[in-house]
Amino acid sequence: MAVHQTPSQRSTVERVMHEFKHGELKTARGKRKVKNPKQAIAIALSEAGASKYDTPKERAHNLRRTKRKEHRGETGQAAAEGRRRTARHRAGHTRNELYQEAKRRDIPGRSKMNKQQLERALNR
Repeated sequence: MAVHQTPSQRSTVERVMHEFKHGELKTARGKRKVKNPKQAIAIALSEAGASKYDTPKERAHNLRRTKRKEHRGETGQAAAEGRRRTARHRAGHTRNELYQEAKRRDIPGRSKMNKQQLERALNR
């Protein structure tokens, strides 16, 4: 690793290693997950512009490209979190949340209702 990293480089390395830890880091072509920790470190340093194998110009370019990607939300971590958030948002409230609301309103027969029936009973 580089001896001195800027705060933006450090945050990029942390994000990439977080993606690796949670199985969200993919190879350059985006087809396979990275399973080797050494490869993950190499990707992190390269994306952060902190690799000792690149020229200073290439390092600056890599960091700028990565920051643009992070800003647009095109990282593996953002994609995975977006999928989770979107699925939850589409579904609205969970059955348990609907059940608790029905319990608060004292709707009869709520324990036997499924999610759709609870939504109808609560007029949502």
